[in-house]
Amino acid sequence: MKHHKKPCQSYLFFLFIAAFFSLLLSGCGKRAKPDISKVMIVFRSDRFDHDLYANRDRPLEVTDSILAAKYGTFYQDYAYRMVGNGSYTTAQVINYVYKDKAYLDLQKETDSVFKDLKPFNNQLEETFKYIKYYYPEVKVPRFVYFVSGFAVQTPIGDGYLGIGLDMFLGRDSKFYGAIVQSVPRYISRRFTPEYLVPRATETFAREDLFPEKDEDKTLLSKMVHNGKILYFMDQVLPDKIPDSVKIGYTKKQLDWCKKYEGDIWAYYLQNNLLYETDPQAIQVYLTEGPFTPGLGEKNESAPKIGVWTGWQIVRKYMEEHKEITLQQLMAEKDAQKILKDAKYKPKMQAWK
Repeated sequence: MKHHKKPCQSYLFFLFIAAFFSLLLSGCGKRAKPDISKVMIVFRSDRFDHDLYANRDRPLEVTDSILAAKYGTFYQDYAYRMVGNGSYTTAQVINYVYKDKAYLDLQKETDSVFKDLKPFNNQLEETFKYIKYYYPEVKVPRFVYFVSGFAVQTPIGDGYLGIGLDMFLGRDSKFYGAIVQSVPRYISRRFTPEYLVPRATETFAREDLFPEKDEDKTLLSKMVHNGKILYFMDQVLPDKIPDSVKIGYTKKQLDWCKKYEGDIWAYYLQNNLLYETDPQAIQVYLTEGPFTPGLGEKNESAPKIGVWTGWQIVRKYMEEHKEITLQQLMAEKDAQKILKDAKYKPKMQAWK
C-alpha cells in the first residue's frame, strides 16, 4: 500500500527549503530587499552622443547653443574636462569631434552595441529607488549617455552622472586593442555592457554619498571603507548582478579569493599590515592591477585584495548583527569596531 505525504509534511518541507535558501543568501551578505513599490523618483536619461550628431548639419554656433541649453554643466565639462580643455571653446571642441573620423567610427560601434538603452535605464531606475528608500534626501542625478573617446567612463558632476558608452562596448572590441598602452587588458576586459549599471552605482556611492574621509589612513580603515561601498552595492543593485562584476574580478580570481580567504587574512596579520599607514605600502592591496604582488604563486592572486577582504569583513559584521541597518553601517566610522564585532576569523589552508 502506498503512503502519501500529508499536506502538513509537504508544507514543512517547503518551509525548510525556503529557510535554507534564506540562510544561503544571508551568508552572501544579502538581506531581504525592502518594498520600493511606493518609492517615487524622477528618472531622466538623455543621449548626448545622439544629440551631438543629430545637429551636425546645422551652423556650428546653432548646434553649440542647442547643446549648451539642453546639457548645461555636462556640456561644459564634456568640452573643457573630458574631450578638450580650457584652450578651446565648446564650439571648437565639437567641430573637432565632427571632423575626426575616429570619433564617427566609435559612434557607429557604440550604436551597434547599444541599440536599446531601456534595459539599462530600468536597472538604474530600480537601483536608485532603493537608494532613495534608504536615503530619502538623495537627489537622483540626470543620466547622460555620451562618447568621450575613452577619456572617462562614469564622470559625476553638478546634477548629472555621465555614462561613457564607448567604455562598455565589450571586451573584444577592436578599439580596446588599439589603446592597450594607456588602458591595459586587465582593465579593458571589464569594458562590457554588464558593468554599466554597477560602475555607475559605484561612482555615485563613492563620489556623492560616501566619499572617503581624510582620517582613514590605515589599511584596515581603507579596507572597511571599500567593503562598505561594496556591501551598499549588494543592497541596491539587481540581485542578478554577480559578485565578480561588482568588484571587477574574473570568476577565477573570485574563486581564488574564496579558497584562500584564511591565508590572505593570515598574510595581513603576519606582516603587520592592518595598521600600516604608509600610502606606498598599502596601495598595492587597494589599487587595480593584474594581480596582488606577494600573494599566492605564479601571479594567480586577485588584484586589490584589500578591497575584497574589507567586503567580507563588512558582510560578516552585518551577518552577526541583524539589528544594524544599512544607514547605521554606512555611518559607522570605527573600522576597528566593525572588525572586532564581525568576529572575522576565516580558516586557513596552505597556499598552492
